[in-house]
Amino acid sequence: LPGNLNLLRAFGFFFFTFWTAFNTALVDVVGSEQQIPLSVVKLWASAFGGEIKSIAAKYSGSQLLQKKYKEYEKDVAIEEIDGLQLVKKLAKNMEEMFHKKSEAVRRLVEAAEDAYLKHEFDADLQYEYFNAVLINERDEEGNYLELGKEFILVPNDHFNNLPVNISLSDVQVPTNMYNKDPAIVNGVYWSESLNKVFVDNFDRDPSLIWQYFGSAKGFFRQYPGIKWEPDENGVIAFDCRNRKWYIQAATSPKDVVILVDVSGSMKGLRLTIAKQTVSSILDTLGDDDFFNIIAYNEELHYVEPCLNGTLVQADRANKEHFREHLDKLFAKGIGMLDIALNEAFNMLNEFNHTGQGSICSQAIMLITDGAVDTYDTIFAKYNWPDRKVRIFTYLIGREAAFADNLKWMACANKGFFTQISTLADVQENVMEYLHVLSRPKVIDQEHDVVWTEAYIDSTLADDQGLVLMTTVAMPVFSKQNETRSKGILLGVVGTDVPVKELLKAIPKYKLGIHGYAFAITNNGYILTHPELRPLYEEGKKRRKPNYSSVDLSEVEWEDRDDVLRNAMVNRKTGKFSMEVKKTVDKGKRVLVMTNDYYYTDIKGTPFSLGVALSRGHGKYFFRGNVTVEEGLHDLEHPDVSLADEWSYCNTDLHPEHRQMTQLEAIKRYLTGKEPLLQCKYLVKYACDKELIQEVLFDAVVSAPIEAYWTSLALNKSENSDKGVEVAFLGTRTGLSRINLFVGPEQLTNQDFLTAEDKENIFNADHFPLWYRRAAEQIPGSFVYSIPFSTETANKSNVVTASTAIQLLDDRKSPVVAAVGIQMKLEFFQRKFWTASRQCASLDGRCAISCDDEAINCYLIDNNGFILVSEDYRQTGYFFGEVEGAVMNKLLSMGSFKRITLYDYQAMCRTNKESSDSAHSLLDPYNAFFAAVKWIMTELLCKTASHVVQNFVCCSSHVNIKIFFPVPIAQRLKQTLEPCDTEYPAFVSERTIKETTGTIACDGCFKSFVIQQIPSSNLFMVVVDNECFCDSIPPITMAPIEIRNHLVHNESLKCERLKSQKIRRRPESCHGFHPEENARECGGVSGLSAKPPLVLLPLLLKIFSR
Repeated sequence: LPGNLNLLRAFGFFFFTFWTAFNTALVDVVGSEQQIPLSVVKLWASAFGGEIKSIAAKYSGSQLLQKKYKEYEKDVAIEEIDGLQLVKKLAKNMEEMFHKKSEAVRRLVEAAEDAYLKHEFDADLQYEYFNAVLINERDEEGNYLELGKEFILVPNDHFNNLPVNISLSDVQVPTNMYNKDPAIVNGVYWSESLNKVFVDNFDRDPSLIWQYFGSAKGFFRQYPGIKWEPDENGVIAFDCRNRKWYIQAATSPKDVVILVDVSGSMKGLRLTIAKQTVSSILDTLGDDDFFNIIAYNEELHYVEPCLNGTLVQADRANKEHFREHLDKLFAKGIGMLDIALNEAFNMLNEFNHTGQGSICSQAIMLITDGAVDTYDTIFAKYNWPDRKVRIFTYLIGREAAFADNLKWMACANKGFFTQISTLADVQENVMEYLHVLSRPKVIDQEHDVVWTEAYIDSTLADDQGLVLMTTVAMPVFSKQNETRSKGILLGVVGTDVPVKELLKAIPKYKLGIHGYAFAITNNGYILTHPELRPLYEEGKKRRKPNYSSVDLSEVEWEDRDDVLRNAMVNRKTGKFSMEVKKTVDKGKRVLVMTNDYYYTDIKGTPFSLGVALSRGHGKYFFRGNVTVEEGLHDLEHPDVSLADEWSYCNTDLHPEHRQMTQLEAIKRYLTGKEPLLQCKYLVKYACDKELIQEVLFDAVVSAPIEAYWTSLALNKSENSDKGVEVAFLGTRTGLSRINLFVGPEQLTNQDFLTAEDKENIFNADHFPLWYRRAAEQIPGSFVYSIPFSTETANKSNVVTASTAIQLLDDRKSPVVAAVGIQMKLEFFQRKFWTASRQCASLDGRCAISCDDEAINCYLIDNNGFILVSEDYRQTGYFFGEVEGAVMNKLLSMGSFKRITLYDYQAMCRTNKESSDSAHSLLDPYNAFFAAVKWIMTELLCKTASHVVQNFVCCSSHVNIKIFFPVPIAQRLKQTLEPCDTEYPAFVSERTIKETTGTIACDGCFKSFVIQQIPSSNLFMVVVDNECFCDSIPPITMAPIEIRNHLVHNESLKCERLKSQKIRRRPESCHGFHPEENARECGGVSGLSAKPPLVLLPLLLKIFSR
C-alpha cells in the first residue's frame, strides 16, 4: 500500500506538472489570438470613420447639394431610356454625317474625271508645281529650288496646329520616283483643277480635314498643302498606292496564291529579291482578302505547313506569321512549276467552294527566275476559256532568257508580267497588279464607296497626340471611250474622318455614368470603343502593331460565344445582356455590373453601332426645368466649366467658332449673339437644345455650393492646417465646379482635374474616375483612394474622397452628380493614427495600440490597396504583396474575392533579332541599304583585281549569308510584342463588415482582425506581428502571359491559325468583265526609278552607319 501510495503521488505530481505546462502553452496560444480585441478595433474604425466622413461631407458640401436637388424633386421628370430607339437615332445621325463626307469625295471624283477627259498628254510638258518636299527650300545663293517655290504655311488648330495652306494643295512624289517624269508632270497638271473643289468642299463642310488624290502614277495631291519632311535617312517612303484606302477603292476582294521558286538557280540575291517581292505583295492585301504561299522546287513546300491546301484571311497577324516563315526559305534542287500550278488551281477552286473566301477575284502570283515552258495544258484544264484566275508573273534577275514564257502565261490569263532586277525595283513592279485587278470595276464604271478600319493620323508623331480616323475613298476612272475596254484607273480620291466626329454625335449624358457607344467594321474590328488602347509606352508613346485590327471580342471578352459581335457583324438590330467586369484606374480596380447592349447597322457604310447601358441608375434619365435667365446667370460663375470633349454646340461648323470654348458657345447661343451657330449649307441647329436645358438646370441647382465653399475658405479657424486642398463637383451633364482651399502653387497634385489627368475629368469616352466609383458605393458613403502614378512608382501624396448625389432614394434614381475633396495624404494618415490611439477604459490606458510593435495596423480600400501603413513605403501597394498570408485567408473566408481579368491588347517583352537580322531584309529600304553597302565594300576591297568583273557577272548567285556578319546571339534584343495576358483584381464582399481569423504558420498562429470603416470603402486591418508566415508567398497582381502553352503545341497553333471568326463580305464585287482588253499585260515599267535621285539619300544613310 505505501508503494502504491508513492506511485499515486508521483503520478499526481506528473499530471499536475503536465496540466500546468499545457495550460500555460494554451494560454500563450489563445492569448496570441486574443491580444487583438475586436471591440477595440471596432472603436478605432468607428472613430476614424466618423472623423473622416465629417471632414469629407463638410468640405465637399455633399449634404447641401443633396438638399438642393431634393428641393427640385417634384419639378423633374424621370424617364427610362429606350436603348433600341437611342441606338437607331444615333445610327441615323452618323449615317447623315458619313453621307456628307462621301458626297465631298464624289464631287472630287467628278472633277478629276472631267479634268482628265479634257487633258491631252504632252510628253514635253514643263510645269512648275508645288512639291511638298521642296516647297520653301532655297539653295546656297538664297534662290528657291526648282519645284520649291514660296508656299505660305500658317498653323491651324483644325489641323492639329500644323502649318498648312488652306487655299492650295501640294504634291508629294515618292523618293524612288523622278519628280519631272512626263507622266507625273501631266498628272499633276490636270489634277490642279481639284484645288477649287478641295476649297469648296471645306467651305461646305468645315469639319472636313485632309482631302487628297492618290494617282495611279504614284504622286499624291493633298489639301490643305503641307510641308513634308524626309526621315533621318533622307527618304520619304510613303507611296499612296500601297495604302489601304487606295487598294480597297481600286480593287475588289481577292483570293491569292503566291508561288515562290526556291530551286538552286534562285540562290543569293535572287532569293532575297523574291522574299522582298512576296513581302510587298502581302503589304497590298487587306482584311477582306485571303492568301497562301507555296515554295516549290522538285517538291511543294507550304511556307506554313499547317495551312496545307487552304487560304487564310490576310489580317496583320497572319501576314506577320508568314513573313517570319519566309526567313526559313533556302534555294536548292530543280524547279517543277507544273506541280505548283496544279496545286494552286486546285486550292483556289476548292477554297472557293467552301464559301469562306472573298468569293470575288482570284489570282496566282508566280515569282521565279525563269520558266522552261508555257504550261498551256494546265491553263486549258483549269482556267480557259473564262480565265477567272489571273496569273501575275515576276521574273527575278537581269537575265531575260525565259521572259517570253512568263509573259505569255500572264497575257494568256488576264494578268501582268514584270521583271525585277534589283531590290529597288520591287515595290513599283508589285503595284502593277492592282491596276490590272481594277479593270472590271473601271469598265463597269462603278464608283464604290469604301471605308477603312480605324488608323492613326500619320501627320503627327505618336507622342504628339492620338488622332484615330477612318478614310472614305472612291476610285477615279478614265472616261475616254477609246480606252474603255482597257479599264484605266487614274487613281483614288479620299478624305479622312476623325473618330472624334462620331463621338460628337453621341449624347454622353443619356448613356449614364458607365454607358458608352462603340462601332465595329464588317470584320468585327473596333472603329471606336473606350477600351481600345492603340498606343503603348516605351520611352515614348508608340503605336501597337495590331492596333487597327483589335476585335470586339478582345474588349467585350465576357461574351465567350461572340453573340454580340456576330449579330453586329451581320448588321442585325437587337439587344443583348451580360455581366461585365470593367477595369478602371489604370486597370488596377474592377467594377462588376450588368450591361444591356443595343445595336444596329449604319447604312451606307460597313460599320455597325452599339450602345452599352448599365442596369440600375444607368437606365434612367431625368429632365429638369429652369428659365434661360436663371441658368445664364449661374453659368457666369468663374468656377463653372464644361466637358471640353462633349458636344454641346458644334463649334467646328464655322472657322470663327473654333476658338470658342463650349461654355462660351452656349452663352452666345442662348443670348442670340450666334443664334444658329451654323454654316450656310446646314439646315439644323448646331447646338443640342435638350442638353443645354439640362446644363442650365444643373448650374442653377449647384450654384449655392460656390458661396458655401467660399465661406469655408474665408473662415480662418477652418482647415487651419490646410489638409483639405480642393473641393469639386461634377454633374451628369458634364458641368464641373472647383474650389481651392489653398493657393494654386501650393497644390500637392498639380495635375488633378486638368487635361493632364484624363482619368479624373469628363471626356468623350467616360465620366471621371471619382464619379464612376462613387456611383457604385452605398448612397451617403464616400469612396477614398490614392491615385496610381507611374511616374512616382505608385506613390501619391494625396487622398481623393467622393460621394454620389441621387435624386431619389430607390434603385431607379439617376445619379445626378458627384462631389468630393482632395486632401493631403499626411493629413489623412494623421487622422487615422489619432483614432487608433483611442480606447474605452476609464483610466485612459489602452490594452493595445497601433504603436505596439506586437501588431501592424493597416488601412486598405475595397480593392485591397494600402492607404495607411506604419511603413510609409508600403502606401499604394496591394495588401497581398505585404501580408500574403492574411490576404490569402481573407480570400478563403470570402471577405475578399479574386476576379480574373484578361487583356488581349497587352504588350510583352520577348527576345527578337535586331535590325541587322535577316527579317529586316524584308523592309525594302533596309534591304537595299544592306545590298548596296555590301557591294560598295566589295568594290573598295577588290578594285585592284579582276574580282570586280566576276562579281558583276555573278552577283545574282552570291549567297545570302553575306548579309549576316554578326552571330545570332549578338543580334538578339528585348522588344515589346503584342500578347494576351491574364491578371487578377480583388473586391471586398459588401455584406461582411468585420472578420477575425487565425492562420497556422510555422510553429505559431497568426491572428488578425479586419473591420469596415463606416460610410466608406475602407477597412482597418490589424495583424499580429510576432508570428511570421514566410512559408505562405505574397499575392501579386502581376499579369501572366497566356499564350505560352501554344508555343510548344503545334496542333493548337495550327487550329488557331485556321480558326476564322464570322465576318461579312463587302457588298460589291468586280472580279471579271467579258469586255476587258487584256492585251496590255506587261513589260518594262513605265515609271522607273532614277538612280542618281534614289542613291543620294541611300548613300548618305550607308556612310552614316
